[in-house]
Amino acid sequence: MKKLEEYVVSIPDFPEEGIIFRDVTSVLQDADGLCLAIDTMQDKVKDLEYDVIVGPESRGFIFGMPLAYNNRKPFVLIRKAGKLPRETVSATYDLEYGTATIEMHKDSIKPGQKVLIVDDLIATGGTTEAMIQLIESLGGEVVGIVVMIELAGLKGRERLKNYRLDAAICYEGK
Repeated sequence: MKKLEEYVVSIPDFPEEGIIFRDVTSVLQDADGLCLAIDTMQDKVKDLEYDVIVGPESRGFIFGMPLAYNNRKPFVLIRKAGKLPRETVSATYDLEYGTATIEMHKDSIKPGQKVLIVDDLIATGGTTEAMIQLIESLGGEVVGIVVMIELAGLKGRERLKNYRLDAAICYEGK
């Protein structure tokens, strides 16, 4: 059986020279790779107690929904600003070249709910930090974060040091 890392296509010098882009779509395109990714992520958090799974647009949806389904938990969407139809809360965070705003429905997390964040990748941790801000503003408690890929060289784990972070694959570089 192949290891999960073998399903990830690494593309050198993309989007710029010196960067190795880790493409998760190659995992999704292979049935065995997709099953292994979901099973590995689920196994990483099997000891966690949580009430709800939260995932950001769009790959957080892809990896979070199977975990929610398998564990009979509700799934909450975090989307880019302006995409949700009901009253929302929002958080703005810095990107390399500007800012971004994410939102979630104001009624999606109840005070005291334990939340697991699921995403495809953690790099600098900025998006995850903004998600935590949203969840906590609604009274939720983030009990864990699970991602398929961690880019350790970008130090997202350090930025999120007060939260449990599990990764199916950890690459040392950027």
